[in-house]
Amino acid sequence: MTTSTSDPTSSGDPLFDDSLRSLLDGKNFAGVATLGPDGAPQNSVVWFKREGDTVLFSSVDTRQKVRNLRRDPRVSLSVYDLANPYTSVEIRGTAEIVPDEAKRLPFELSRKYLGIDPPAEKDDETRVIVRVVPRKIVRFSA
Repeated sequence: MTTSTSDPTSSGDPLFDDSLRSLLDGKNFAGVATLGPDGAPQNSVVWFKREGDTVLFSSVDTRQKVRNLRRDPRVSLSVYDLANPYTSVEIRGTAEIVPDEAKRLPFELSRKYLGIDPPAEKDDETRVIVRVVPRKIVRFSA
């Protein structure tokens, strides 16, 4: 069993090495933890993708996790390898929220996870992209 922790802000090295990129690029799910208005944790499972040394997920703008992140951008994202659940990573960081007016990310994620386009959404439903910028990375493998 191996646990390692890194502080991405303390070196000029790439944040994600090959093994971490492989885990994040796979069809694995992420648990996203945010802090609710009363300080209680709020967790949801999401599809995600890696973009460079950050992680992106999509959400409808009115969801609780987005409201939480607008108020407090601290976030924790946990991913484990579906093929080997004893390999996992927790990425703690801050969230940046940007509009996804073209709703491009749900299409990319649906193609990654299902191989097909997602069903149509309501035109008035506002999508955002949440970018997780790592501050601390904790890995576990057995």
